[in-house]
Amino acid sequence: MEYTVQALARLAGVSSRTIRYYDEIGILKPARVNSSGYRIYGPAEVDRLQQILFYRELGVSLDVIREIMLSDDYDGIAALREHREKLLEKRRQLDVLISTVEKTIKASEGRIVMTDKEKFEGFKKKLIEENEKKYGREAREKYGDEAVEKSNRKLMNMTQEQYEAAEKIQSEMFETLKEAFKTGDPAGELAQKAADLHRQWLCFFWDSYSKEAHAGVAQMYVDDERFTAYYVRVQPGLAKFLRDAVHIYTGMNK
Repeated sequence: MEYTVQALARLAGVSSRTIRYYDEIGILKPARVNSSGYRIYGPAEVDRLQQILFYRELGVSLDVIREIMLSDDYDGIAALREHREKLLEKRRQLDVLISTVEKTIKASEGRIVMTDKEKFEGFKKKLIEENEKKYGREAREKYGDEAVEKSNRKLMNMTQEQYEAAEKIQSEMFETLKEAFKTGDPAGELAQKAADLHRQWLCFFWDSYSKEAHAGVAQMYVDDERFTAYYVRVQPGLAKFLRDAVHIYTGMNK
């Protein structure tokens, strides 16, 4: 079948404006424009819109979708398989959250005893999912699938006490780092204390520690604007200062 903008929008459950915008940014061009000037979309465009909406459902930004779908090596079948895996993971996360709520209700009614680990399992699963969305691709490319999976397992097995300890160390690290930043010396005592606190915090989530990996993460804080923004919100220039301190701490500043 063929569809006009309005018909395709109704079919997909989106606005006509959305369809037109996808055309403007180049990710969903019509098959043709008829003699009356209407955009006409065919089966290939329907499939392409479905792919776009899959990506949107998974939280992928339009900029990234455009980069993926306009690349020379874009593979629609491979993309569908990836969507399936991501959606299955999302379903697993929801299943865990639902199970957590159901157990909590039963525990509140005195029908079962719920461990502290079980109480927070769903939330840790959600955190892992969010991290995968934001940084998963880069982390897997840089460190490999096995390292990322080990880190995720370590987080899932973390007790509430361990999680709270990690949060406390992270807070202390930021406070120390802000004070160190005022000195302007990444090699100073305060800055090196902050670098060590940063190492301690990482070790809550990493399966194993290495100076090279520590230095690599600190460099990523400067190279990747998403990480930079996380530190800049506390203090402009803080990401670079932490990078310099960690590189001195690990001996990777040469």
